[in-house]
Amino acid sequence: MKDYFKIGEISKIYGIGRDSLRYYEKIGILNPDRDTNGYRMYSMQDIWKLNIVKDLRSLDFPMHIIKEYLDNRNLCSTKGLLTEEIKILDNKIKELNNLKNNIYQRLKRIEITIKSNNFYNIEILFFKERRAFELNGDISRDEEVDFLIKKLQKKHKDKFYLLGNNSIGARVSMEKINEGFFNYFESVFVLLENATIDYDMVLEEGDYVTLSYKGTYEQSQEYIPKMMEFIEKNNYEIIGSPIEIYKIDVHETSDVEEFITEIQIPVVKC
Repeated sequence: MKDYFKIGEISKIYGIGRDSLRYYEKIGILNPDRDTNGYRMYSMQDIWKLNIVKDLRSLDFPMHIIKEYLDNRNLCSTKGLLTEEIKILDNKIKELNNLKNNIYQRLKRIEITIKSNNFYNIEILFFKERRAFELNGDISRDEEVDFLIKKLQKKHKDKFYLLGNNSIGARVSMEKINEGFFNYFESVFVLLENATIDYDMVLEEGDYVTLSYKGTYEQSQEYIPKMMEFIEKNNYEIIGSPIEIYKIDVHETSDVEEFITEIQIPVVKC
C-alpha cells in the first residue's frame, strides 16, 4: 500500500470534493505534505482522520465538534461521542416513523377519495374551522396554480408534502366570477391539522355549498354557476370566495380523467 495519496485519489475514494478537503486542511483537521511540484500528498494519518470525519458528517455533526474530538481523543470522549450518535439515530428513527405514518395517511386519503361515488351532486356541508398556510397571488392558469403551490411549499419547507396531499386548494376570484371568468385565483393554500399552532389563514366554521367532479378543471366554469343558482334558489347568501380543493391532481396522476376536484362556497341562510 502506498504511503501517500494525491488529492484527486482521496477525493475519489471518499466521495469528498476537493474544496472540502482544502477546507479540512484550513481548519487544521488534515495536514498534507507537499511533493516537489507542490501537490498535496495525504498520509495514512490523514486517512484515518477522514474515516472519522466521514462517519460523523453522515450524522450531521458540526465540523467544530469533529475537530475538537480529533484533537482530544480518548476513551471517555469516544464513549461520549458514541452515546451522542445513539441519540441522533433515535431522533432520526422517530422522524422516519413520523414520515412513514404520514405516507400511510396520504395513501388512505387517496383510497377514500377514489372510492367515493358522490360526484356532481350539490349539497350543503358544515365544516369546523380549518387552519391553513396560504400564499396570495393573482393567477389565471392551472400551471400558475402549481407554480404558486410549489412556492408555498418552499416557504414552509418540510411542513407539508405534495404527493398524496388532498388538502391543497385555491381561492377563486369572486370579482372575476361576477365578470364571467371562472379560472382566476386569488391565492393557494394547504389545509393543516386542526391542532396545529403554526398557520397563517383560517377557513371559518360554517356551511359550505359543495360539489365534487372528475376530470379537467375547466368544468368549474360549468358547475360554479349551477352552485350559485342553487344558493339563490334555496335562500342562501355567499359570504366568501369559492375555493377549489384538489383531491387528486397532477401530483398523483398524468391522466386528467382521474383528477378529482371539490368546489366549496361559504354561505349563510338569508
